Amino acid sequence: MSALHLVHLHDVAPEPWRNGGGHTREVLAWPRRDAWRLRVSVAAIEADGPFSSFAGVQRWFAVLTGAGVRLTLPRGTVVLGPHDEPIAFDGEDAPACHLLEGPTLDLNLMVRRGDGSAALRVAAAGSRLEGDRPLRACYAAEAARLDIEGRTMALAAGTLAWSDARDAAPWVLREGRHTFWLALEDA
Repeated sequence: MSALHLVHLHDVAPEPWRNGGGHTREVLAWPRRDAWRLRVSVAAIEADGPFSSFAGVQRWFAVLTGAGVRLTLPRGTVVLGPHDEPIAFDGEDAPACHLLEGPTLDLNLMVRRGDGSAALRVAAAGSRLEGDRPLRACYAAEAARLDIEGRTMALAAGTLAWSDARDAAPWVLREGRHTFWLALEDA
């Protein structure tokens, strides 16, 4: 089996946001925390307010728990709940965020522009994530089962499974709800 890394959300200490409006748990900063190309975090939004600005970064955002949010972006207003597809936006846009009915927990994917293209999408049971890319990951907001190279692995709720081994074997989500594929493609 290729090098597979597991990060459990409860093992990561929360850190305050740059703008002080909430806290986040950084589950992956690749290849290094101090010089990341790709960053994955789970953020708790507890009050209305703006997102932190990340100039030169492409962001993806998905609601994991709570009723949802209303984001005001330059292209218009977007309402997202826990069953909606993730959205992408420019990191410097720093949208205003309004909570619909109380706090939310949210999944964030950020990639520096010029370091490749990335994607965050909902993973349905039976869906696949192909290999042969700089990085691929699966985030299980709820318990899930993932097939990797002919073996089935159980993922506890709040687990990120990731690999930067460039192999062609696809990953298959055997079962799981509220699970996401994350991938980085070459620039």
